[in-house]
Amino acid sequence: MAARTVLRPDAVLVQAVIAGALSFAHLHDLAAAAGQDGWKAWAYPVSVDLLLVAAWRRLRAARRSRLAWCWFAVALFASLGANVATAGLLDVDHPPAWLRIGVAGWPAIAFLGGTLLAHTTTPTPAAPVPPAPTAVPEPEPEIQEPTHPTPEAVELPALEEAPALQAAPEPAAPTPAVPAALVAHARKVADDHQTRTGTAIDTDTLRSRLGVPPQLADAIAAQLT
Repeated sequence: MAARTVLRPDAVLVQAVIAGALSFAHLHDLAAAAGQDGWKAWAYPVSVDLLLVAAWRRLRAARRSRLAWCWFAVALFASLGANVATAGLLDVDHPPAWLRIGVAGWPAIAFLGGTLLAHTTTPTPAAPVPPAPTAVPEPEPEIQEPTHPTPEAVELPALEEAPALQAAPEPAAPTPAVPAALVAHARKVADDHQTRTGTAIDTDTLRSRLGVPPQLADAIAAQLT
């Protein structure tokens, strides 16, 4: 069996119904006093309340809508003005001209407000743009440092090769042939050096004076002795 819905009275809802009925009656009385009789007097409170509800719904959809706030204030002023006017501040039997003009012009104002509220689009919030994927940096190739041999590794081959080097003596360099003219010139240079300095000329000085290689200077010095 289907569960029965239990209707429970809501104090806020009852209060809203009572307030709406009183405001509806005040708007009807004011419209009737301004010369709107029959069904016209009943249409005015419906028009005011519908404009108030439409503006409130638009405010819920867009809090910052200036258009919705404007028409909500207009409908609230019309409803509140009717409630205050029927409290004895105006002579309902002899209403002033501005009241008759306001009541007569209300249908056009309500039609304009309802049309603007119905056909004005509510800006929808833009969808969040997902962040662009960040490129993952590729790992840099590892640079392997060259391995240097340890002092022990350097010394061991040297020690092992030492006997082999000692076992094989280097061949003596051949003695270069010295021309006789170069020997005679070298002898003059040596005698001149002996006369000036009082000492025999050494091999380095002789090589620098003659401008010859070391081996040739050694061969010349050997022939001078």
